[in-house]
Amino acid sequence: MNKGAGGPSRVWCLLCLGGEQGDKGEKGDTGDKGYCGEPGGRGAKGDRGEGGTKGEKGSKGDTGTEGIRGAAGKQGDKGEQGQKGDKGDLGTAGPKGEPGPKGGRGAPGRKGTRGPKGACGDRPRAPRSAFSAGLSRPFPPPNVPIRFDRVWYNERRDYDPATGKFNCSVAGAYVFSYHVTVRGRPARLSLVASSRRVAKARDTLYGQDIDQASFLTILKLRVGDQVWLEVGKDWNGLYAGAEDDSVFTGFLLYPDGFEVLL
Repeated sequence: MNKGAGGPSRVWCLLCLGGEQGDKGEKGDTGDKGYCGEPGGRGAKGDRGEGGTKGEKGSKGDTGTEGIRGAAGKQGDKGEQGQKGDKGDLGTAGPKGEPGPKGGRGAPGRKGTRGPKGACGDRPRAPRSAFSAGLSRPFPPPNVPIRFDRVWYNERRDYDPATGKFNCSVAGAYVFSYHVTVRGRPARLSLVASSRRVAKARDTLYGQDIDQASFLTILKLRVGDQVWLEVGKDWNGLYAGAEDDSVFTGFLLYPDGFEVLL
């Protein structure tokens, strides 16, 4: 069966009709593709197959992971009180306890006999402070501390030759004095203690004459007090030379609060 250009056609075989076989015709053109047929209906259910044989036992599986811990259960009811047991045997003695706290002080004992007299101790040494210094240049400037810079003695170094001031380091009674040479002009000297003029003296010498002036007093000083000498303006005839000295001296007479044991 062949498909023609205009659709399907049938060619009968001449042999079937009894005639001679004609020449083979030319091959016709390929016909168009036919339409797809509709799907067939669902077939009938097949018979159940025979049961299979039992399989062999499988191998043991791996251990599973540990499960989560469950919540704590509720406290159970209090049980009934049991019967009192028999008295137990006497136990062994325990270890020795620690000593107790220290007791209070007891009553004083009787007075003992007097011991022998001890050796004589060293006598206490009283503090000392003293100085003596001379003038190296004549006619010092007025109204300022005179610098007696030629130091001859200076116990405890309480006197400062750079300033001309005595600095009290031991409280007590002190003796201060001066012995000065006056030449060519008058001199008026003041003993100053802690910026206060406590004693004043003068010498009214004029011309080329030379005179001597002296003074001595006792002062009560406290630690930190300062003492010095001054000359007044136009009254500064204080002199010092190769043959004449002007000297300022002071020393501790006795300290406060110190008793000498005899």
